[in-house]
Amino acid sequence: MSRRRKHVPAPICPYCQQPAVQAPSTAVYGAGRDFGAIWLCAPCDAWVGCHKGTARPKGRLANRELREAKIRAHAAFDPLWKSGEMARGDAYGWLADHMGLDRRDCHIGMFDVDQCSRVVMVCDWWRDRRAA
Repeated sequence: MSRRRKHVPAPICPYCQQPAVQAPSTAVYGAGRDFGAIWLCAPCDAWVGCHKGTARPKGRLANRELREAKIRAHAAFDPLWKSGEMARGDAYGWLADHMGLDRRDCHIGMFDVDQCSRVVMVCDWWRDRRAA
């Protein structure tokens, strides 16, 4: 039985409401830095990576402000599970509980700037509490 790839519609840029276009990641990272396909809205300088070998976006299109907020959120959150202190799924469950989200909706790739800031605050609170 052959697998048929599902058509993935172009995500709509949240900044200009226009469809993004598929591009190689070298379009934003430069030659020699190929991380696979991305969805890109060049006028808004917004993009999102795709899951390996697919056109399925890993999250939402992000402009510079949101990309930087996501980097800070991952820097605060990822050590919770990468250290072995929590399993990855448990860490996302913990984060969802502390942010008042359903576990299915707790994905940094889908967060906005305010939610990313809350991730940092919650993780800092957790670390401060553990250190006391």
